[in-house]
Amino acid sequence: MLDQLPMPVTAPLSASQKTTIRNLVRRAVRAEIMPRFRKLDSGQISTKSGPEDLVTEADIGAEAIITRGLQMAFPSALVIGEEAVSNDETILEKLGEAELSFLIDPVDGTWNFAQGLPMFGTIIAACRFGRPVYGLIHDPLGDDAMEADMQGRALHRLPNTVPRLLVTGADKDLSEMTGYTQMSIMPLADKALVSDCIPKLNLLSTLRCSAHEYRMLAQGSIDFVLSVRMTPWDHAAGVVLCQQAGGYAAMLDGRDYTATEQGYLLCASSKATWDKVASLFADLLSED
Repeated sequence: MLDQLPMPVTAPLSASQKTTIRNLVRRAVRAEIMPRFRKLDSGQISTKSGPEDLVTEADIGAEAIITRGLQMAFPSALVIGEEAVSNDETILEKLGEAELSFLIDPVDGTWNFAQGLPMFGTIIAACRFGRPVYGLIHDPLGDDAMEADMQGRALHRLPNTVPRLLVTGADKDLSEMTGYTQMSIMPLADKALVSDCIPKLNLLSTLRCSAHEYRMLAQGSIDFVLSVRMTPWDHAAGVVLCQQAGGYAAMLDGRDYTATEQGYLLCASSKATWDKVASLFADLLSED
């Protein structure tokens, strides 16, 4: 079996294990996601926590394929899928104690996917005792993936080349910075605080898709991502990509990120950028 021997918290996955994961994701994308893109009818789309929190047959089918494949390749690992947690939240209670766990977001950006918008992705992260050690963010439309582990470089796996992802982290004033955050899911008081900060930035927007927001950060196209809803399948892979591409990631209060944390997560193109943006949004840490 691939995962028989105990490993330290930071141990990366082997090259063959990563290949297994990439192939598994592509298989799920080809079988369950792309055949349904722009072909869903109302009976194939359901709501979860609210009218904009959607799940489709593509989410369910892709998660099932990836879950089965990971359980076969890593039989002692804890496998946590977004849709499985929707049915049983207690699964998350085991995340911090698992020697090896996998987090699956089969269709990140489901709202976009359901509307026929080409802005969605598939995210896989591996964690050891809740600390992310590997991340893969696959773009189903481009059939390419950004991938990193905590012991190596962040890579962009394109069909004919595999360039390294490297964030330049250029020193900028806040007025020159562009970032993403999803204000719609923030508490009302926090929305007001963030709204007051917007004029101090060049642009603050959202793609409604963590997969592509983190990809944009990892390739150096934006300066930061500020995240509020700490669903681990949305963020663990993005943190690894950001850090291994030369950026900096931490909770807004300075704590190290783990997949079990709650609060605001800030990922930025450099530590200097992180410090400036964290200072701008410091009022979000107020208990008032």
